[in-house]
Amino acid sequence: MGTTDGQLNRRQFLKASAAAVVTLSAVGSVAFWLKKKRTIRDAGYLRPPGAIAEEDFLFACIKCGLCVQICPVRAIKLADWNHGLAYGTPYIDADVQACDFSCDSIQCAETCPTSALHFPVFREAGEKAVEALYAKYNHKLPANVNPFTVQIYAMKRAYKLGVAKVNPDKCLAVHGKGYKGPLTKHRAKLRPPGKTERVYTDEIHVDRKICDLCAVYCPLGKDAIVMEEKGDGTKVPKVLEGCVGCGVCEMVCPAEPKAIIVEPAEL
Repeated sequence: MGTTDGQLNRRQFLKASAAAVVTLSAVGSVAFWLKKKRTIRDAGYLRPPGAIAEEDFLFACIKCGLCVQICPVRAIKLADWNHGLAYGTPYIDADVQACDFSCDSIQCAETCPTSALHFPVFREAGEKAVEALYAKYNHKLPANVNPFTVQIYAMKRAYKLGVAKVNPDKCLAVHGKGYKGPLTKHRAKLRPPGKTERVYTDEIHVDRKICDLCAVYCPLGKDAIVMEEKGDGTKVPKVLEGCVGCGVCEMVCPAEPKAIIVEPAEL
């Protein structure tokens, strides 16, 4: 029996409708999945130094992994599949391994081929600092003044991964307690302030009558966090505007759960 044009059109319509339902269901499922874990920041992680605005970062990053390879302390990881649209993009889990500034050149941003990690902001900060230094000494620097040191410091102050937040209820110092033991209970890398070599944190033994590890090991020191003395004589951590959210304070905090965490910045 032959098939009329009307029957053919009806069959085509039914097939097309069924295909459309399947397609829309699949698209809806994917959209729900992407929305559920749309960015790595939904998980509270930090982007590496120089990250541009998140909605732009997700498209600018080509997931090449160069920033992961060049990080000397392996602070940068790549997002897993369960982070949706952020899959394959770089992030830092400060609790596990913080960005300790020990590369001195913000090389993760410098090596980024797409400027998803935008290096010029650091270069400009360093250049301005060196220009100001030379102007201060009328372009004749004393032998004991190193422009490279000034440049590095300015570059490190230029980025903002996040900001540290203290939970007083969990803080050992707030409760007048100290800490004795390894700097961290897991193995991480850190270049302590004033040192040139990196060390493993679980090999550093500390013994503090009143805990102040967040302030002691902060790479920016008193510009970022201090122990503020209260009226009763106790000292508690106070985060200052100089904090750039590197996460070292979170990594070395011995409280469980952590008394200080870094919240991602809105870049």
